[in-house]
Amino acid sequence: MFKSKESPEAEKSMTSRHTDNFMADVTDAQKKWGAFGEYSVDAAQRTILFWDLLRRRSEQYYAHKAEAIPNVLSFDSELVLDARTFAKPVNYLLVRIEPPSGIVTESRKRPFVVVDPRAGHGPGIGGFKADSELGVAMRAGHPCYFVGFTPEPVPGQTIEDVMHAEAMFIEKVIELHPESEGKPCIVGNCQAGWAVMMLAATRPELCGPVIVPGSPLSYWAGIEGKSPMRYSGGMLGGSWLTALTSDLGNGRFDGGHLVANFENLNPANTLWSKQYDVWANIDNSAERYLEFEKWWGGHVNMNAEEIQWIVDNLFIGNRLATADLITSAGKRIDLRQIRSPIICFCSQGDNITPPPQALGWIVDLYATDDDIRACGQTIVYTVHDSVGHLGIFVSGNVAKKEHREFASNIDLIDVLPPGLYEAVMTPKTPNAASPELISGDWIVRFEPRRLEDIRNIVQPSLDNERRFAAVQRISEINLGFYRTFIQPFVKAFVNNHSNSWLEKLSPSELRFKFFSERNALMLPVAQLADQIRAQRHQASEDNPFVQWQAAASESIVAALDNWRDLRDATVEKTFLAAYDSPLLQAMVGIRATEESPRRRPGHEPEWTAYIEERIKELKANITEGDTRDAAIRCLGYIGMGGRGVDERAFNQLTQMRSRYGDISIGEFKRIVRNQYFSLLLDEKAAIGAIPSMLPPDAELRAKLLDDIRRTVGSADDMNEEQGRRLSRIEALFDVTPKSSTTKKRSRQVRA
Repeated sequence: MFKSKESPEAEKSMTSRHTDNFMADVTDAQKKWGAFGEYSVDAAQRTILFWDLLRRRSEQYYAHKAEAIPNVLSFDSELVLDARTFAKPVNYLLVRIEPPSGIVTESRKRPFVVVDPRAGHGPGIGGFKADSELGVAMRAGHPCYFVGFTPEPVPGQTIEDVMHAEAMFIEKVIELHPESEGKPCIVGNCQAGWAVMMLAATRPELCGPVIVPGSPLSYWAGIEGKSPMRYSGGMLGGSWLTALTSDLGNGRFDGGHLVANFENLNPANTLWSKQYDVWANIDNSAERYLEFEKWWGGHVNMNAEEIQWIVDNLFIGNRLATADLITSAGKRIDLRQIRSPIICFCSQGDNITPPPQALGWIVDLYATDDDIRACGQTIVYTVHDSVGHLGIFVSGNVAKKEHREFASNIDLIDVLPPGLYEAVMTPKTPNAASPELISGDWIVRFEPRRLEDIRNIVQPSLDNERRFAAVQRISEINLGFYRTFIQPFVKAFVNNHSNSWLEKLSPSELRFKFFSERNALMLPVAQLADQIRAQRHQASEDNPFVQWQAAASESIVAALDNWRDLRDATVEKTFLAAYDSPLLQAMVGIRATEESPRRRPGHEPEWTAYIEERIKELKANITEGDTRDAAIRCLGYIGMGGRGVDERAFNQLTQMRSRYGDISIGEFKRIVRNQYFSLLLDEKAAIGAIPSMLPPDAELRAKLLDDIRRTVGSADDMNEEQGRRLSRIEALFDVTPKSSTTKKRSRQVRA
């Protein structure tokens, strides 16, 4: 309001004199006061440097926000399709990722398509670092694409419109790669996971393997004492608050609200640790902080229709896991219709998508292990011990292990026989067998699992289902009440002008505005910070006040963690007290005597009839097949006696495949599945038919048997059961003495 009479040069000179005087005072204090003076100088300098860091963060935020398509991809890209131009436009884009210098992709390898979550943050987390999902896929030779979005939705777009747009993206990728051996592998991070699963269920012919890291698919699942976020809908009385928030935004939902929900899970980190860690280590952590904040602070919005659909149908309704979603065209979205392998990657350290929510859909949809096989579905899962939710996407260690192994072995995953598997990764050692067949630093093996293993992780409970079914019905009642009696008044008082003021005053916006150069008080901070960097005085690590500082921080974190635990326990007890009430459940129509208050697709009569018919079809073809079928049947029979499928055996089998007619991955997959089902349904008949499938020429039979021996022996020594099975197969071939190399392998097998 008041202008200075001094010229800009004079103001700058005056500021310089003040900062020089400040630095002189700092140096004097450091000399006079010993350890305390040393610490005081260090703390004062760190504080100013931290303020300057917050200023830089704010300027980065506004610069990032001004970009046409803000993102945090660390790779160059080329626009392929802009869904804003489609007949039903949405704010999504498909870009081709340019491989970095020195990395060459192969035209025959299936492309990878990474889809980022639109859950409050902007796009790019799947390619945030060189060691990322995109980075490891390109290093494995796969062409890569990325699906991102703009900050503002197209007015009127729906979740179904987004799903159709993503289908058109995949069609375009397939068109651009006619030489590819397999359909595109699609990676759906976090909230993008359920969208990708919906796409794969409605358009199964488009999709190769689907990887869903940290993706919630079963929203009612969870274990008491954990997963506090799942209680939010019940504690707020349902989705009426979502509708109110969208109405206050004049039909638009601010993504900052979703980010605030994530931050609320860990108040110690949000309110203290994140800032303290940077302040305490300001000299070496500033750039990393800015890099992450560029993504974390870049919020995107949704239409009211989109967020309401998500909350009603997924977060509260849980309709995806029970095949209750119906498209506008009348098609049921049933995850059992997915014909490509599904890879679920979750972590015990993830409090946003804990393992029960990532894996619960499996026990929701399937009643028995045979149901999974009869449906022709391959499900692979792996559970990390400790990494947090964001670490699943951005941790370099995770990228170098789990994501790299998935990318390197994606063709093996694609041809795995139907069933449930756990990906088990062990370090590669110098004495590992067949090291030339190991693609990275880890040996991956896909071990068969049962539905009981998933139930042990998910711990499904009928009482839990009744509680959340009650939440769903309370939500419907409250939403109806809001829309009938309150919404008309809210909409009458909301307009673009009021929405603009709400945006300016939102906490997610104010924190940037306060520390930006729009605030006159921040103007001298940058100059003062530059002078401090030139005359930086760090306290020694053994300074007692530095140690006291660390101890004080630990106490604050412990206090906030205790408060969080108390809050979460109180929320859970309140939720259970309210929704466990037989009176409340009866009032909303839930009977205590009914077996389950929700749909159980795996137990329905039409599904049981489908399984029986499918088994009859498979049994009818057991005795049919040629040399390739016989080889795969033999390998499958021997492999079923072991712990699982090792990547080395598959890589050896790939070499063998080219010697018997270089068939496509799709055809190879069909043969593997047919032979697996033959063994599963009638092992005796399947083994008995092998001699009739072998070539009549003894020399060809001998070569085929040698290939089989090399393949089954490429990994670690076989167990006794596999050795017994190999002996049975050898007898069927009726081949005279083996070569010296095969004799050596045979002795190793029987040792």
